[in-house]
Amino acid sequence: MNQYEKIYKYTMASLLSLFIGGMFSINLLTPNKSFSDSENRNLEPLPTFSIQNLLDKKFTSHYETYMSDQFAFRDFWISMKSDIDRTIGKKENNGVYIGKNGFLLQKFNKPEDQDVKSKIAAINDFHLANPNVEKHIMLIPTAISILENKLPNFVSHDDELTYIDKVKKSLNTEINFIDVYPTLRSKENEYIYYKTDHHWTTKGAYYAYQELSKNLNFTPTQKESFNIKKITNSFYGSLYSKGGFRHIDPDSIELYEPKEGIKYKVEYVDEDKTSSTLYEMNNIKKKDKYTVFFNGNHPLVKITTENKSGKKIVVVKDSYANALLPFLLPHFSEIQVIDLRYYSDSLQLFIQKNKIDEMLLIYNANTFFEDSSISDLSE
Repeated sequence: MNQYEKIYKYTMASLLSLFIGGMFSINLLTPNKSFSDSENRNLEPLPTFSIQNLLDKKFTSHYETYMSDQFAFRDFWISMKSDIDRTIGKKENNGVYIGKNGFLLQKFNKPEDQDVKSKIAAINDFHLANPNVEKHIMLIPTAISILENKLPNFVSHDDELTYIDKVKKSLNTEINFIDVYPTLRSKENEYIYYKTDHHWTTKGAYYAYQELSKNLNFTPTQKESFNIKKITNSFYGSLYSKGGFRHIDPDSIELYEPKEGIKYKVEYVDEDKTSSTLYEMNNIKKKDKYTVFFNGNHPLVKITTENKSGKKIVVVKDSYANALLPFLLPHFSEIQVIDLRYYSDSLQLFIQKNKIDEMLLIYNANTFFEDSSISDLSE
């Protein structure tokens, strides 16, 4: 080995040692964080050491996660990885596609056939056990099925629609299936899905509300009757956090406020709280700004309005419904909102006790096929 090779070798070894030692020192001196704004999740704290945890392999597992979560300049390294991935043409990360014009789209994972059959059977059994309740089901296609013009090249998007169609064809014929795909597809060039989040926008929910009105036999409020208010231009949603792709423009969130509003009361039953608004405006200051609608998800929410019709409806839903529910207020005296992921009581007994004669089950397709609680519907 000549002199120059030795100098190169020792220089590289010294730089590597300096980098490792420097990062080790920085990590020791950097305070731990409890929450990552960019990833919208709690970070792993330093695990407590015990012999039992070590023998159970819990300590090492938690410690590895802790080191990963608390690594110095974590957001910088994630951003760098995102840039490299996009440079080499990578289209998907952690179940999120990077589409055209900076659109992020959630990958659809095929469900197990038995799980699909279990959900359909539960819905049909629930119908037979409650024949006097008029039932409507809306399975909302996600952006991957609607925004074909935003998809990366060579990405298939037919699976989600295929499984939605399976549900439609397998339901009891007395259950009203509301197909919103044609309506949403006809609006694909409008801002109906967020770019960085898995939800639809308020405009997308409004178009679905118009389609819903045809099936629930009420006259929808026209768009001109709303004051459309943009409440933020800096929303980075769930797909931004999950996918790790950076350097993407943020979303905006709009609220459709009726020019002639209807008085109502919102009761968060399990939390024993009451409110005079559907919106938690302080959440605009938080990372998950979509929780401006109802302050997120709750087991049971009761909305009472000044509508004198006496019509009651129970809405069994996921978070997609949160942006649509405000449009229903003028059409019902009482709206009961149940999220089966958090609601542990019997839905059948609840309907009987509250003398409800109409039910709307509304889910986005991804949640419907992934959420096991739907299989417990008839219990």
